[in-house]
Amino acid sequence: MNSLQDASLSFIGCGVMAEAIIAGLLRRDLVTPAQIMGSHPRLARREELQTKYAIKVVESNAEAATLAAMTASDHFGRNSSIVILAVKPQRLSTIFNELRGQLQQEQLVLSIVAGAKIETIAGELSHPSVVRAMPNTPAQIGQGMTAWTATPQVSEAQFAQVRAMLGALGKEMYVETERMIDMATALSATGPTYIFLVMEALVDAGVHMGFSRHVAQELVLQTMLGSVLFAQESHKHPAELRNMVTSPGGTSAEAIYQMEKGGLRTVLSKAVWAAFQRAVMLGRREKPGD
Repeated sequence: MNSLQDASLSFIGCGVMAEAIIAGLLRRDLVTPAQIMGSHPRLARREELQTKYAIKVVESNAEAATLAAMTASDHFGRNSSIVILAVKPQRLSTIFNELRGQLQQEQLVLSIVAGAKIETIAGELSHPSVVRAMPNTPAQIGQGMTAWTATPQVSEAQFAQVRAMLGALGKEMYVETERMIDMATALSATGPTYIFLVMEALVDAGVHMGFSRHVAQELVLQTMLGSVLFAQESHKHPAELRNMVTSPGGTSAEAIYQMEKGGLRTVLSKAVWAAFQRAVMLGRREKPGD
């Protein structure tokens, strides 16, 4: 059974990630356009989304949230409504002011706002049922990795709805603590940055050897994609996979020696740790009005 078939969804903010969720849900036929509404301050963006997805998009954030509750009640006989906060962190205090007192008790709030703590969201909205999720960039093509956690007040039915919604972006993973959300921010949400940088460096190395940039990029992209798919299917430890292609005195052995000598493993570890510390710091600094 589709856990979202009786739900109405209200997207507060309809930027890139919100659109990715909308597109994923519609692509998988988990909801119909009639179940989705959103809010956005710019008329051009509202018209674009309405034309592209046949959903209802309004200017008022409060109207979008209350319309979702009314739609759920009128069409499905019960209030199965999810309000998705998908705005820039600096706009969150404004959103709190507009939505405070507008939410129904049965509504679920799902936040993908970077750095916004569950305690802050629940407190500012006086609303206990809150989910915090951290998707990453590949979610835009349905290949994302999203870590999420929830307050104890989130019901089993709402859990199933969240899994279905975030699953439309790729893979989803429930984590037990909010600290793990900050950890996932450093590893999976920021992760594409590390991959893109390595990708860029390999392409530049190919150009340095004499390949055209186009050829070098094609070689690198397919090699990275194939390696990831091979690792997924083999279920082997990365070290075992690396040993499989490392012959004594061969090219891989020489390349690995240079990477280890340059501290690549340590640099990556430090980068992830620095990203984690930054995520924690942003959460501590994030306060309404800041």
